[in-house]
Amino acid sequence: MKALKKLFTLALGSTLLFSCSDFDEVNIDPKAASADQVQVEYIINNSIIGAQQNPHVAERAFVLYWKTASRQHRVNGALALGSYSDGWSNDYYNSLSGWLKSSSLAITTAQEKIAAGSALPYTENLMHIARIWRVYLMSEFADNFGPMPIDAFSGENPEFASLQDVYYHMLAELADATANINTEVVLPESITKYDQAYGFNYSQWIKYGNSMRLRLAMRLSEVDPVKAQAEFEAAAAQQLILEADDNFKIAEKPGWDNLTGVMSREWNSQLLSATLNNLYIGLGGIDSEEVLPVEMHSQIKPADYMGQRFTDHLTTMTNDPSAGYWFDGLHKVMDPRAYKAFSIPGDTLNLNSNFSFYPSWTNDARTVVRNLVDDNDEVVKEIDATFTWNAAPLGAWGKKSAKNQVSFFSGTNPRLSQEFRGSESERIFFANWETYFLIAEAAVRGWNTPIDAKAAYENGVKASFAYWELSAFADDYLASEAYNRVGTSVSFDHTTEPTGGFTMNFVDGYTNEAGTVTFDYPNNTIYENGQVKNDALTKIITQKYLAQLPWLPLEAWNDHRRLGLPFFENPAVDLPITDLPELSSSNYITNSVKFFPQRLKYPSSLVNSNADGYQQAVGFLGGADAVLTPLWWAKKQ
Repeated sequence: MKALKKLFTLALGSTLLFSCSDFDEVNIDPKAASADQVQVEYIINNSIIGAQQNPHVAERAFVLYWKTASRQHRVNGALALGSYSDGWSNDYYNSLSGWLKSSSLAITTAQEKIAAGSALPYTENLMHIARIWRVYLMSEFADNFGPMPIDAFSGENPEFASLQDVYYHMLAELADATANINTEVVLPESITKYDQAYGFNYSQWIKYGNSMRLRLAMRLSEVDPVKAQAEFEAAAAQQLILEADDNFKIAEKPGWDNLTGVMSREWNSQLLSATLNNLYIGLGGIDSEEVLPVEMHSQIKPADYMGQRFTDHLTTMTNDPSAGYWFDGLHKVMDPRAYKAFSIPGDTLNLNSNFSFYPSWTNDARTVVRNLVDDNDEVVKEIDATFTWNAAPLGAWGKKSAKNQVSFFSGTNPRLSQEFRGSESERIFFANWETYFLIAEAAVRGWNTPIDAKAAYENGVKASFAYWELSAFADDYLASEAYNRVGTSVSFDHTTEPTGGFTMNFVDGYTNEAGTVTFDYPNNTIYENGQVKNDALTKIITQKYLAQLPWLPLEAWNDHRRLGLPFFENPAVDLPITDLPELSSSNYITNSVKFFPQRLKYPSSLVNSNADGYQQAVGFLGGADAVLTPLWWAKKQ
C-alpha cells in the first residue's frame, strides 16, 4: 500500500496540474490523498486528457513528427528528410511515459480496491476501460519508437520487450478487456464527465477496443499474417465502430492546456504537401465548378494543362509528377475534400473555405504576390498566387530555393483550414471510416469479414464524405474511373492500370510561349515493384489516407511504412541530403524505404536514466537506433 500511495503522488502530482476547470473536485492535494480518496475515473481522466497533448508536446509529436512523416503537410526538414530533434523526442517520450503511468495506475488502483472489498459496482468496468486505453498508449509508443516495456512503465527501470511480444500482449489485452466489460452495471451520471471521449459508455468502449484490435491486427499483416488474420477475424465478429456517433473523439478548446488544439500553433503554416496534391488532382471526377464558388470559376484551367514551367526556380530532381510547374489557377477536377481541408490562396473573404489568417501578427496569410529572382536578387517574374493551387516537393533544392520566394511562402500556397487551427473542433483518435477500410483490406486479403470488400470500401468513402459534409457528391465520386496524378482511380471495380505517355500542355513561365510535355505516371517501386497503381489495395489505402487527414497522421505513416502506400514522392536532391545518404541524383526516380523515415530514435533521457533498458530495446530493434531503421512490422526493402 505504501508503494501504491507513492504512485498516487507521482502520477497525480504530474497530471492533475493539467485538469480542466470543470473538474475542480479532482484536484485533491496528492500528498493528502489516500487510496480510498483517489478514484479510478480521476486517473483515467487525467491520462486521456494528457494524451490529447498540450500545444508544446503536440507541436513536436503530432505536427512536426507525425504530420511531417505522413506527408499530411509540407515541412522541409526534420523527420521527412531523415533528421530528428532529441529535445522534441525527450518532450514527447517523457509525456507519453506519464500518460502510460497514469493508465497503469488506474488499473492497479482498481485491482487494489477490488481485492480490499472497497470497489464500487462499476470499478471493474473502469479497470477494463483503463486497460483498453493503455493499449492505445502502448501502440503509440511502439509505433513511434519500437520495442518497449510490456508493463507500461509501472516500474523504476522496466524491462523492454520485442515488438512481437508487445503486439501479442496488446491484442490479448484488448480481447480480454472488451469481453469482460459488463454492460448491465449501472454507471452514476456524476462520473461520466471524467471521460472526455465516451462518458464511460460501456458499449462505445467495447466498440473502440474491438476496432483498435482490427487496427493492431492489420499492422502484422506483412510480417505475421497468420496471427494477423486470426486476431482480425475474431475482432471483426464483435461490435465495432461503424457509425459516426461512436467515433473516439475529444473536444478541443482555445487556450494553452491539454485540451488546446493539436494543430493550433500559429507559426506552423501546415502547407499542402506534394503527396496530397498528386493524390487529389483528378481523383473522383468531380468538376471543380461544382464545388467552388462562381467567383473562382474563371481560374479553373483545362484538365490537360500542367501549368507554367520555371526551369531555373522549381526543382525537377524528384519523382513528383507535378514537379517543375507552377499551377497558375485551379484544377479542372479535384477530390472535393481538398477544398474543404485546405484554404485557397487569396480566399480571404472565405468564399469557399475556412481561411486561416495565421500567424495573426503578420500579413503573410494575406500576401499573395511574391517574386522569383535571379542570382543577384533582381526580380525575374512577379507571381500573383490569388486562387491558385500548388504544392512544392520536399528536399534540397540548392540555388533554386534561394531564388524562389513563392513556393515555400504561406500566403501563396494552400494551407490547412482554420477549422482545425482554432481549437474549436474535435480531435479524432478512431473513426468509423477506418473500421470500414480495415475490413475492406482484410476482405481483399481473403479473410473472413462481416462486409465484403467493395461495400466496406464504399462505406468508408461515404463516411469520410459525410464528415466533410460532401455526401451529395459521394455516389458520383465512387463511380469515377478518372485517374489522379499517380494513376489511381476511385471506382472499386475499375482496376485497369493507367497508360502514361500522353500529352499535356504548359506555358514557359519566362517567355509565355506554349509547349507540350509527355506525362508519365510515377512508379511506386516499394509496392509491387512499381508495376501496380490501381489495384484494390492501392484504392483502399489511398482513400484511407485521404480520410485520415488531418486527425490521424500517425496511422497514415504506419500504413506507408507497412505497405509503401500510398505513393510518396522522393525528396528533391538538387543537393545531397545528409540524413538520406542512399537517395541521390542517380536514383531519385525510384522509391526505397531508405528514402523515408521509419521511426523515432529513443531520446537521450532513456539512455541516461535506464541504460540497461536502452540496450535491451536496441537489441530487439534488429538494427541501429536510427530514424531509417524499419520496425518489425514494416517493409524492409
